[in-house]
Amino acid sequence: MSSAASTTKWDATSLSQSDLMLKDTVLVLSPDDNVIGSATKQTSHEFTPSQPRGILHRAFSVFLFDASTGELLLQKRAGSKITFPNVWTNTCCSHPLHGMDADEVDGPDDVQNGTVPGVKAAAVRKLEHELGIPRGQLPVDRFKFLTRLHYWAADTVTHGNNSPWGEHEIDYVLFVTVPSKDTLTIQPHPDEVGDVRWVTQNQLLDMMEDQSLLFSPWFRIIVQRWMIGKQHGGGGWWDDLDRTIHTQDFCDYHTIHRFDPPPEHMGGGGEAGPLFAESNGRVGGGLDVVSNGMGAKIGDTSKKQGAYGKLKIHKESKLKQLMHIDEVFSAISLIYIHPLKSNLNSDFIRRTFHPNDLEFCDEILCKVSRSFAAVIRQLPPTLLVDVLIFYLVLRALDTVEDDMTYFDSNEEKVKVLLSFHKTALVDPHWTMMGCGEGDERRLLEEFPKCHSVYAALPEKSQRVISDITQRMATGMAEFVDKDLGQGTVDVQQYNRYCHFVAGLVGEGLSRLFSVSGLEHPSLATELYLSDQMGLFLQKTNIIRDYLEDYVDGRAFWPQSVWKKYSATGDLGYFANPTTTEARSAGLNCLNELVTDALELVPDCLSYLSKLRCTEVFRFCAIPQVMAIATLDKCYHNDNVFTGVVKIRKGMSCLLINNTTDVFGVHTIFNKFASKIMKKAESARRSGFHDPSYDRTIQACQTILELTDAEVRNGTSQGSLIKAAIFMASVVAGCLTYKSPMGVSRSSALTTVTLASLGIYSFVRMGFNKFVGSSSSSLLPASKLCGD
Repeated sequence: MSSAASTTKWDATSLSQSDLMLKDTVLVLSPDDNVIGSATKQTSHEFTPSQPRGILHRAFSVFLFDASTGELLLQKRAGSKITFPNVWTNTCCSHPLHGMDADEVDGPDDVQNGTVPGVKAAAVRKLEHELGIPRGQLPVDRFKFLTRLHYWAADTVTHGNNSPWGEHEIDYVLFVTVPSKDTLTIQPHPDEVGDVRWVTQNQLLDMMEDQSLLFSPWFRIIVQRWMIGKQHGGGGWWDDLDRTIHTQDFCDYHTIHRFDPPPEHMGGGGEAGPLFAESNGRVGGGLDVVSNGMGAKIGDTSKKQGAYGKLKIHKESKLKQLMHIDEVFSAISLIYIHPLKSNLNSDFIRRTFHPNDLEFCDEILCKVSRSFAAVIRQLPPTLLVDVLIFYLVLRALDTVEDDMTYFDSNEEKVKVLLSFHKTALVDPHWTMMGCGEGDERRLLEEFPKCHSVYAALPEKSQRVISDITQRMATGMAEFVDKDLGQGTVDVQQYNRYCHFVAGLVGEGLSRLFSVSGLEHPSLATELYLSDQMGLFLQKTNIIRDYLEDYVDGRAFWPQSVWKKYSATGDLGYFANPTTTEARSAGLNCLNELVTDALELVPDCLSYLSKLRCTEVFRFCAIPQVMAIATLDKCYHNDNVFTGVVKIRKGMSCLLINNTTDVFGVHTIFNKFASKIMKKAESARRSGFHDPSYDRTIQACQTILELTDAEVRNGTSQGSLIKAAIFMASVVAGCLTYKSPMGVSRSSALTTVTLASLGIYSFVRMGFNKFVGSSSSSLLPASKLCGD
């Protein structure tokens, strides 16, 4: 993000349209109208394959009326305008900008109270620039803010089907009246406005019937949908100006009305199709969507809540992923040869739980967390369903907490949260209809099936689940009223939030492990270690999900950390950085938070060392190794600020295969701590100044010291054997090589080598498991059942 630390006086004197496209810096938005960065006007309006609808940014539309006649002032955009030239539209359409002398950046509170001083200041500035209306004739306090409109349109009429230009805006609608147009000074700028005209409703409708006249696509839809009542069968903003200006009857500060353009304005350089008409449901937290002005509800209920699925996911190309041969063969092994064994169909489970209800629970678990489902299924039968239901109950509770539009007030939400353990876990018929989105909503609406399985659990397990649910809900209720748009206040609050949503999960799992008899009763008392393990996982997610959470308006990065680096005092400063300063600041902040998470690793390893059941160990260890791999991916990686960063699927398979014992886990932590340390050292050698460097190195060295002994032991035993196996595979392949007809020698040798690498990968996986198992104190559940 490029946001000016100081303000400037905007001066468009002698600037061409091309100059203004490069000079003006618009406010880049999330779909929910949170400012997440900035971009030049040119960049934001470019429609290309990489950004088919440009970049969503903030705009305003002024509708200026003569109160004595009810006439609206139209303008015809100048022929020299780069986007949508020669079209008739409302009085003035433009953008608030970063760094203006009168601040033009409005926050959520400005919108909710209807003041929007930034947008109004921008309107006064542009009315003077485009129409020559002196600032004193239309003061800021005369403007009435009505609502917001989210639309896009490719300028295909001007530039053809492959138009490189278009609009994609959340538009603030401003109405303003003057006693008489005769009191107004209007001197249009010839490079901005080709013509002006005062019109009545009937005159405007006649103009729109004239096929020789062009109108901006959004203005047509606004007129048809909202402006004139007889166009849509209701009261229109223009029908009673006195009512519109002097009452709140037409003000809607919560809803963002969204609509696609007419078909002729789709396409463009990015070949963009409908944005809001692709499926049914709600968009952006349940905000109203209008398709082509016809009032249809649009959205995608298959998406998860919040900003999930709306941001770019940074992925490596398939070719690059295939270059990691060990990961490819790990994936083959995990899928086809040694998959995680599911114990869900065991005799014990089939006898104990209602089959249809259990089937629903398993199905919905796969929908809300596919990766976690596989790890749960490999648990022993006497523990599997307990953990499965524990997860679903907390996921249902989390869905209630996450829905920002379902409840009329925070008080109502708090009441539901605090009573959840007494309603959802007591009443077999309890449901909640319409809360959440997609599969999370379905979980709440069909919760009686979960209750059926919960009620069949051992009483001790039910008590654990109910207790943790109550305490987590209490913690969630504590944060409901907190404004998290700019993150948590400090590290203490950051840790407290993570404790409620993840640390308590660690405690609950430890207690379930103990009451199952598979782990020692003392594990249930390891509250500090289980809490730290939960914090490690949650902090990793929060670090990775910076942009997703910020776009959602509910972020968790602690202000006491990020404010040290943000030049604007806004958490969004790091989002989509366009300057070296913003990028460096974001990386410094990111690296400090990654380091904070790394300092939890010793306690995580200590917790794992106390486990005795192989299946429980894997259940706990797999998320931990995924977390350390994710931290390595995030460290010093500015992709965190432009989308979602994820580790490769092949890497995930490799980690799962190698997480069978302490040796494998220590090897993984050792590897990634070493990689993070090397990244930190490389950044310093390149001249990057990181205030957290010493702390990062110390955290990594601590991890290396804790894991080196185990890794060296395995390495010394296996290095010669593995090397011999690898070389023998390659030599054997070359000696037996016989070039087939039509295949080049180099291609065939490459194939042989890759095959040898594959053999080596399989042997290495097996050897690692042998080395680990030979010294492991872990035992399978089948050998612990008699304890």
